[in-house]
Amino acid sequence: MADAAPPTVPNDLSSLWMPFTDNRYFKANPRLLVAAKDMHYTAADGRRILDGTAGLWCVNAGHGRAPIVEAIQRQAAVLDYAPTFQLGHPLAFQLAARVAGLMPEGLDRIFFTNSGSESVDTALKIALAYWRAKGQGQRTRLIGRERGYHGTGFGGISVGGIVSNRRTFGTGLPGTDHLPHTHDLARNGFSRGQPAHGAELADRLEALIALHGADTIAAVIVEPVAGSTGVLVPPQGYLERLRAITASHGILLIFDEVITGFGRIGAATAAERFGVTPDLICLAKGLTNAAVPMGAVAAARHVHDAIVDAPGDVPGIELFHGYTYSSHALACAAGLAALDVYADEGLFAHARALEGHWEQALHGLAGLPHVIDIRNFGLIAGIELASIPGQPGVRGQNLFRALFDSGLLIRVTGDIIALSPPLIISAAQIDEIAGRLAEGLRQLADAG
Repeated sequence: MADAAPPTVPNDLSSLWMPFTDNRYFKANPRLLVAAKDMHYTAADGRRILDGTAGLWCVNAGHGRAPIVEAIQRQAAVLDYAPTFQLGHPLAFQLAARVAGLMPEGLDRIFFTNSGSESVDTALKIALAYWRAKGQGQRTRLIGRERGYHGTGFGGISVGGIVSNRRTFGTGLPGTDHLPHTHDLARNGFSRGQPAHGAELADRLEALIALHGADTIAAVIVEPVAGSTGVLVPPQGYLERLRAITASHGILLIFDEVITGFGRIGAATAAERFGVTPDLICLAKGLTNAAVPMGAVAAARHVHDAIVDAPGDVPGIELFHGYTYSSHALACAAGLAALDVYADEGLFAHARALEGHWEQALHGLAGLPHVIDIRNFGLIAGIELASIPGQPGVRGQNLFRALFDSGLLIRVTGDIIALSPPLIISAAQIDEIAGRLAEGLRQLADAG
């Protein structure tokens, strides 16, 4: 099949209200992507852009992978859509079994959604339903963490801890509270891998339990590695301590692995990599290599069974929750093909093998203008820049635009560069990313 011609660049950008975007600036200075293959995007002017972010943390196997494209095409011709309320289709069950096989032991009940935001809201609702089924319906409190990102649904922003995502939309869900974040620049600056200090911050959960009462708390939700806030790696022993505290008080623990799932840190899940098993795991992004939107929640058997097999429950629907596009046939086809690519090419192991080179290359930027911290884990890195006084985020946006124009896609959150390339990346491409970043940082300093 011949490659399709890139779409014509539109001459009217006004109709689209773009997400998480400075719409006024963009429409005066558009940067458009028209094609993608493997490690590169193609810009509207024909330039190749090296993808340092796997799209938005999601294209783990690289762009335009033939097995995934062909699986979607075949499925569209056979069964484009099937409802999954009181009905089913084979691919949904096949994919659920494949995903269950990648999860920690016991987390083998899979509920499909369409995004990370939906996965988070689904996990929170499952947690509430679990306690109601257990006869402890007073357990409604949800605990998140400062600087946490859990999508943009009302549940996600309520337990999330990024102020800009919350301030416009009221008070959010009642009864939420937050742990402190783990970022400690003074003690952990320029850490390689897990920082040494901060495990004791998990003990702040004990204070929240003392304040609210364990019998009111349904669940605690954290990202094992916080991504969108600027790459915060868990201190050594932190996740283990959080699991011990939740378990001792009978509180469910939810890992938001929308970013870390499917190889991003050299294993199928962060739970596997860190050796800490939660009760629920939120997934999305790499599940289908982002070719078709899809998310999932992996639930522990005891959580699932408490709801589905509730004693004395009448026959009928056990969980009044779901989406029109849950287990969408094209998404399932994409997911099965993506999991095949990950396995056939050994991409999780490939990412693990490149960690050392990634770490060395990125930490080589220490000492460059404005760099005040570098942190990394797996194939993720955060490079924190000093803010311009009175203009937070401007330096980061200036660098983002300059690097895109010179051929490298990065992500910035405020003045923090976040990197998460496709797992197919080579050592030479890692060096190219580091080299382009170094050049961009120097040019930024020269410009004042």
